[in-house]
Amino acid sequence: MAKITPRSQDFSEWYLDVIREADLADYAPVRGCIVVKPYGWTIYEHMRDYLDKRFKDTGHVNAAFPLFIPMSFLQKEAHHVEGFAPELAVVTHGGGEALEEPLVVRPTSETIIGYSYSQWIKSYRDLPVLINCWNSVVRWEKRTKPFLRTMEFYWQEGHTAHATHEEALEEVLRMLNVYYDHMREDCALPGFRGRKSINERFAGAVNTFSVESMMGDKRSLQSCTSHDLGQNFARAFEIKYLDRDNTEKYCWTTSWGLSWRLLGAVIMVHGDDQGLRLPPKIAPIQTVIVPIFKNDDEKSQVMQVADQVAKSLKAAGLRVKLDDRDETPGFKFNDWEMRGVPVRVEIGPKDVANHSVALARRDVPGKAGKAFVPQDGLAERIHALLPEIHASLLRQAEAFQNRNIRECFTWDEVREAVQDGWALAPLEDNPKNDERIREELTAKSLNFPLDQPEGEWTCVVSGKKVRERALIGKSY
Repeated sequence: MAKITPRSQDFSEWYLDVIREADLADYAPVRGCIVVKPYGWTIYEHMRDYLDKRFKDTGHVNAAFPLFIPMSFLQKEAHHVEGFAPELAVVTHGGGEALEEPLVVRPTSETIIGYSYSQWIKSYRDLPVLINCWNSVVRWEKRTKPFLRTMEFYWQEGHTAHATHEEALEEVLRMLNVYYDHMREDCALPGFRGRKSINERFAGAVNTFSVESMMGDKRSLQSCTSHDLGQNFARAFEIKYLDRDNTEKYCWTTSWGLSWRLLGAVIMVHGDDQGLRLPPKIAPIQTVIVPIFKNDDEKSQVMQVADQVAKSLKAAGLRVKLDDRDETPGFKFNDWEMRGVPVRVEIGPKDVANHSVALARRDVPGKAGKAFVPQDGLAERIHALLPEIHASLLRQAEAFQNRNIRECFTWDEVREAVQDGWALAPLEDNPKNDERIREELTAKSLNFPLDQPEGEWTCVVSGKKVRERALIGKSY
């Protein structure tokens, strides 16, 4: 097995090495695109399934909308088309003929869904409309970093319509919390919920909220967004309803999305120099069984027990792999560590004789993470261990995040903090301030956390009095 670049030496190369060696993805022949291999796609499927259940538990339903969008639709909302113009892929010919109107390959679906909602919504009785889509979108990007920066990427996008702004804003924050809970409870990822700056709002939104997460190189990843669209798209697409008082009113709409870049976050937050460390809920394989033997006689005894253990664990609802490949135990240990399998069960001749197994945790390296336990009750033991591993990964990630955020109250303190972490500093939400942060620090305001202490401070950029602090750091 090829060695991977140490994280401390070159984090970017380490990330690409892990994706290659853990067999997650490969580059496509089209620049900017990737092929997701079965192991990588299975991780994404588990993440998708947990998130989909959360959506349905909050009353949302799934639907599908076209990949191609008339160019005129994007032009209906001025800020929207301006924001996406540099990223658009446009179809001008089809069936050997020039099209009467160019078609945009879906960069996001607000416009095509806005058109549909204008056809469907007639009365207050039709509201709210709570729809989610699982699809891929295209944003013209020639630089490729698997899961983080690709021309085509997979995600979900929710789109809702409401009778009042209060209902719409409640939806925006509800879905932000759904994402936050999914990250923590399913992916063991910490993060900060907050409002994006004016500069960082989604094109056409009144307000954008996000969860920002610190990666292993101390850069931020915007893990998800939830947008208050006000009535901008409703007015552009004539999304109206007849209210109880028999007056026609515009709807209030929202959109929110989370992409497979969260898989990239799992790699960058939890991974180490041995490869992936996967939270048990999203791991394709939760337990791998590695048989150990030196000759055919030992093999016969060990494989019989290993097969029985595998069947009992599968019957108990665990995702299990019995590794019977013709490779050395050392190769198999390294391979499954690279793939981030949470629990490894080792069975050798002595274990057969003692009716025991060696149980190794991926989240705790070396001897500290290994114990010899009886075969009896093994499934129950592993079921109890998996939540411990999840909590351990989350605890480690939170500790790393908190160690690398510094409270700052002057520009010089911010400048120093963002060289190797984040700053939490008083900031006026003003595009000019964002511009100075970007130009002088090569950083950005990540978001204004929703959890703000009471107080008044002096903005580290403008010197004006403010009542909010922002997270500032370098980002992906």
